[in-house]
Amino acid sequence: MPDIAGDGPEEQPLFSERPDWTDVTPVPQYEGYNPIAPIFYTPQYKDATDYFRGIVKTNEKSERVLELTEAIIRLNPAHYSAWQYRYHTLLAIKAPLDAELKLMDSLAVQFLKTYQVWHHRRLILTAIYSPPPSNASGLNDPTATTSSSAKSKPSPESQAAARTELAFITRVLMVDAKNYHTWSYRQWLLAFFDDVHLWEGELGFVERLLEEDVRNNSAWHHRFFVVFGRGQLQGEEDRVAVLKRELSYTKDQIALAPNNASAWNYLRGILERTGTSFSNLRSFVEPYTKTHEDRLGDEEILDLENPAPSAEAELPCVAALEFLADIYEKDAVSKSVEIWKRLANELDTMRKKYWEYRIKEALKDVPVQS
Repeated sequence: MPDIAGDGPEEQPLFSERPDWTDVTPVPQYEGYNPIAPIFYTPQYKDATDYFRGIVKTNEKSERVLELTEAIIRLNPAHYSAWQYRYHTLLAIKAPLDAELKLMDSLAVQFLKTYQVWHHRRLILTAIYSPPPSNASGLNDPTATTSSSAKSKPSPESQAAARTELAFITRVLMVDAKNYHTWSYRQWLLAFFDDVHLWEGELGFVERLLEEDVRNNSAWHHRFFVVFGRGQLQGEEDRVAVLKRELSYTKDQIALAPNNASAWNYLRGILERTGTSFSNLRSFVEPYTKTHEDRLGDEEILDLENPAPSAEAELPCVAALEFLADIYEKDAVSKSVEIWKRLANELDTMRKKYWEYRIKEALKDVPVQS
């Protein structure tokens, strides 16, 4: 397979100057007779895309098409038509897909934030291991579950490939630990191979990332996917144990950084997912809604299940006050309104309109006393 990785596309001769491309008629991009704002492409990009339109017109699938599409991708990694045509060419000429994966290693690192890079990698893996090694019904819905009896045992080859891919993604996340496309690909990979051994290592992986940056919202999201996405809870006892573990972990992280919105959102998520009442967390939340002066004397009370904010914490915590207001809203809406007014006028004025909206909606159904 042609590989122009040694020199950038700018250093390569134009396709119009290459003898082996003389049989292709380039098709210029149509921009109208007098475009108001013409795009000034580089000569290399214009040349490559003109020849790309030429081979698409004749539906050519060949080795040189791979060279051409790679050149375009290196010049514009978001050119989805070049990616799509490249994929169909690979399949048509039965090119070695393992070599394509190696090429994707370098392109993924070079173009981390480009969706097409990761989508193409997903297509290549699917083509290599299709049908999937197990009944991975969660491809379109990562949180969908399947019964264990419906799943086939992954082959040693697919297990090795999955481990290699996870190791690669881990290295990529060391470059950018919050890249959405990388995390999405990791979740797809877990759902596609659906190997219990891969899932077992994910919780520890996420915790290592959160130790480095407790505010990494992507890592929190992945933790939720890992804990609740596979659907392997075995009965009520297991569900209770998981909830207890997640509550304990999240409380510890909130105590570490009380104003971390990611941890508070995760706390809400696990309560809603398990159908647990917010009011069960009132004793944990209340200390975070007070100032340090208001908490004088509370420090003497040691509650191992509800870690208190540290002396360095910035209090009161907006997220805690919002949480407490949600607890009150059902049975004591006047207390919720009092909290929202405080947030709107003192503590979270940036979202003043939002808190005023919450007040308006909460009082809408409250009967007016005459």
